[in-house]
Amino acid sequence: MSATRPDPADVQSGTSGTAGRDPRGPRRWNLRPGGLLRDGAASSPVLRLCVRLVRRPLLPAVRLWRRNIQLRVVAATLLISLAVVLALGFVVIAQVSRGLLEAKEEAAQSQAAGGFAVAQEKANAPATVDGPDATDNKVGRDASTWMNSLVKQLASGGQTAFEVVALGAGTGEQALPGVQGVKGARASGNVDPTASVPLGLRRAVNHATGAFKTFSEIRYTSGDGKKEPAPALVIGKRLSDINGDPYDLYYLFPLTQEEESLNLIKVTIVTAGLFVVVLLCGIAWLVVRQVVTPVRMAAGIAERLSAGRLQERMKVTGEDDIARLGEAFNKMAQNLQNKIQQLEELSRMQRRFVSDVSHELRTPLTTVRMAADVIHDARVDFDPITARSAELLAGQLDRFESLLADLLEISRFDAGAAALEAEPIDLRDVVRRVIDGAEPLAEHKGTRIRVLGDTQPVIAEADARRVERVLRNLVVNAVEHGEGRDVVVRLASAGGAVAVAVRDYGVGLKPGEATRVFNRFWRADPARARTTGGTGLGLSIAVEDARLHGGWLQAWGEPGGGSQFRLTLPRTADEPLRGSPIPLEPEDSRANRARAAADAAADAEGSTADRTPADNGGRSPIPPRSPVAGAMPVPADPTALPGNGARVVSRPAEQAQQEDRADGR
Repeated sequence: MSATRPDPADVQSGTSGTAGRDPRGPRRWNLRPGGLLRDGAASSPVLRLCVRLVRRPLLPAVRLWRRNIQLRVVAATLLISLAVVLALGFVVIAQVSRGLLEAKEEAAQSQAAGGFAVAQEKANAPATVDGPDATDNKVGRDASTWMNSLVKQLASGGQTAFEVVALGAGTGEQALPGVQGVKGARASGNVDPTASVPLGLRRAVNHATGAFKTFSEIRYTSGDGKKEPAPALVIGKRLSDINGDPYDLYYLFPLTQEEESLNLIKVTIVTAGLFVVVLLCGIAWLVVRQVVTPVRMAAGIAERLSAGRLQERMKVTGEDDIARLGEAFNKMAQNLQNKIQQLEELSRMQRRFVSDVSHELRTPLTTVRMAADVIHDARVDFDPITARSAELLAGQLDRFESLLADLLEISRFDAGAAALEAEPIDLRDVVRRVIDGAEPLAEHKGTRIRVLGDTQPVIAEADARRVERVLRNLVVNAVEHGEGRDVVVRLASAGGAVAVAVRDYGVGLKPGEATRVFNRFWRADPARARTTGGTGLGLSIAVEDARLHGGWLQAWGEPGGGSQFRLTLPRTADEPLRGSPIPLEPEDSRANRARAAADAAADAEGSTADRTPADNGGRSPIPPRSPVAGAMPVPADPTALPGNGARVVSRPAEQAQQEDRADGR
């Protein structure tokens, strides 16, 4: 399982091999917020695997969503139009449903009122012996026969528009005391009377006068099994039969036709809504395409312009806003091309001027150098003032020659003529040569140079001359700005990279100066004198040498806490760097010391090896060198580094005694 590519400034060594084993003791879990994910060797890979499994199928869709503005606009139009159609559909369906029910109720109440009046009129009609309406006569008929005839007669006028149900008083409840009335239930159209009339409606009709209504379902008896229950409006009223006894008459109006109409309206609204949504999405796609296509064309041309194809232009048609945008883009590209050509020409002239001046100055400088050497050699015969002038002249000529050499080297980098002569080299040899050359300056400054990680070979394919020039510049700068404190040179190798870090404990760097320090002729303190005769181009040339190798040259510093410069090179030429075996911020920085103190306070069982040494009276916070070689711990995984030995450049005994006395004070 591959890990995420680390940042070059934050990668530390020990990420492979047996990185899970800590030589300073068993691993302790960090229970601070986020510590378990950062330090937990067991849970972190499982969590990362789960996140990958969830994200992997979604990455193409997310990438397409983020990169396609046309898709986002169409999707937004789809969602908004769908929400509008749904809201409108609900409102329309609710209004239509309410209107249908109100119309049905009004018609049903009118028809039921007429039926109730007819039923009561028949019950109150005088008795007759014979006649064409003998079926309605009271003579010779009981209330039960009369009720059957009444239900059949009332239902015949409905023509399936309604059904009639007659229930005896108290049906569904206990019979009222002293009331005989109609016994049993009667209904038309195979309607189940007791199941079709709700109990609540029957109670309301039994306990009050007037007509009552409610919504229910018409249920049919088993004799007509093909009919399914249907929604209906039920209206009931208490009436009196031919004997004056109470009974309940109910009209059941089916809502099947209204339900079918409402379903038809729903289907129509859904179909029309889907059509409108699709139509709106198509319109949005077409409209956005007209705008996005020129934008995509402009983006493609801009990418080609950024790649150096300055002759690319947009195709302009019409006179609308898009055409004006294309014309403005083309004018911008033309002006940009002209400016870049002017800057390139100016840069070529500048490089040619620097190169020509550097070469032309060599001839008179050689003559002046010869004359200055003659004068310098004869200075013993001069008076003190003239002899001092001869010495100053020789020193400034040396600096002038160094400046000319640096200018020539810079001109080669600017012209792209710098060549890399890479071969396998051991960086330990390069570091030794650099330290040997810096020993006189270190003795003058009272600085001790320490070397860590040089017990095993540190091999890389590199140009020894350029690497030595970079390290010489870093070491000399560290000695010059180290305020007489120790300078630590650390070597490390891990994976496909090697690194050399130079750490000093001098004035350090202010925030933001770590990037400006590589600018040409830049100095943190303009008023500070150059005691070593530097030209101000050393770090600029050094960073160009690092880039020529495909490596990094980075700086870190804090005010009053010193600085660290790290050179990272690929172990094999043309191999891309993925990280550095040495952290850019050293372990003894203020931030790391604060974190170490917090960890020590949180974990009382922490060993002393986990704590950063405190500052020793203004001298280097590095602990004294152990007499046993290799006792100095290296702040990286020992499995990834070639070694962790320490070597100290020797100093004169007198100077060591003076420093010991100073420490005693």
